[in-house]
Amino acid sequence: MANDTRVLFCNCTYAQVVPQSTKEGVLRKLCESEVSFDAVADLCEMSARNDPALKRLADEGPVKVVACFPRAVKWLFSAGQAPLNREQTQVINMRTDSVEEASAALFADELTPNLPEDNRPPLAGSETKETS
Repeated sequence: MANDTRVLFCNCTYAQVVPQSTKEGVLRKLCESEVSFDAVADLCEMSARNDPALKRLADEGPVKVVACFPRAVKWLFSAGQAPLNREQTQVINMRTDSVEEASAALFADELTPNLPEDNRPPLAGSETKETS
């Protein structure tokens, strides 16, 4: 992974939408690596509180966010008044990826931006079959 790319790991403590075994496996691999990372208890909760730490996390340059759906991460930061830079953000989706898939993306040298372009917020209560 490029030295200037940061890693942000969401433990999804409150929402609990990410499988526990996936979170534990990816976190174990992160801890065993020499990659420094920031870990937060729950991005959903931080967004709901408009936590000022979101702004700091969004403004520090290229980042790989290990969490859930890219669209959800985009809107959590946006709702928390801390929009992410689309060209400098890759979201690794632990909700659908295996530990091996998430780890491969996490430790890849390149950053693969994948935030959606759509600027409309998701509709409350709408369910989609999002895969990225």
